[in-house]
Amino acid sequence: MKIGPTRWVKSSYTSAEGGNCVEWSPSTAEAMGIVPVRDSKAPAGPILTFPAHSFAIFIAGVKADAFSRRQR
Repeated sequence: MKIGPTRWVKSSYTSAEGGNCVEWSPSTAEAMGIVPVRDSKAPAGPILTFPAHSFAIFIAGVKADAFSRRQR
């Protein structure tokens, strides 16, 4: 999928030092129902796209700590 010009937003978990960061495009997600995600350290690199509903479920899981490596 080709993504046209868009405004990218860094993850709220990005620190001042940079680190492991991702960017996404809320405007594209809203307009197309597809969430584009890229590595902020390689903006010319590949862009992954996810259906907005699936991405929302993933984010809810992250916030709920559903993917923790701790033993349950």
